[in-house]
Amino acid sequence: MARSSSGFVAGLTAAAVAVVAFLAYQASASVPADLAERPRTPGTVAPSASASTGAKKPAKNPTAVPAASGTGQRVVYSLRDRRVWLVDEKNKAVRTFTVAPSSVSPEPGAYAVTSRSGSVTGSDGVQIEHVVRFASVDGVTVGFSAAVDGSMPSPDPAKKTGGIRMKRADGDAMWTFASIGAKVVVVS
Repeated sequence: MARSSSGFVAGLTAAAVAVVAFLAYQASASVPADLAERPRTPGTVAPSASASTGAKKPAKNPTAVPAASGTGQRVVYSLRDRRVWLVDEKNKAVRTFTVAPSSVSPEPGAYAVTSRSGSVTGSDGVQIEHVVRFASVDGVTVGFSAAVDGSMPSPDPAKKTGGIRMKRADGDAMWTFASIGAKVVVVS
């Protein structure tokens, strides 16, 4: 009986090993390709889990001053982000806010405030205040302004307008910050 008992145990052991091997194969076959272990040469270190999962970079801070916007006191306007930063002489944003872009946009580059108006009618017929002009594109003057009624509509692409609209409180801050000659940097 001892002989058949050890054969039985050996058979169970072999069956258990076969089942474990099969389950291990199934598990490895169902691992996503980006998590599967890649072949390594001797002496190399396996990549960390975060590196092999394609971890994304931390999200960009939308209120951080764009790196390619120069130095010193300036107004920075990002065409892509539709955002303005009022930056002090220590390169720190003292205020940032979103804007509604005009239908005509200036090219990226450095400009200076050329004129200001306290209150006028915009090229779109809307009463505006705190107009700070800094560029001209194909005969269209481009500048920041706030609608007196607080609206920030999207511009009509069929009309060439240069008013970059902001909220009234942001317009007040721009008016105080950007006097004639102030630097305005436009980034993509």
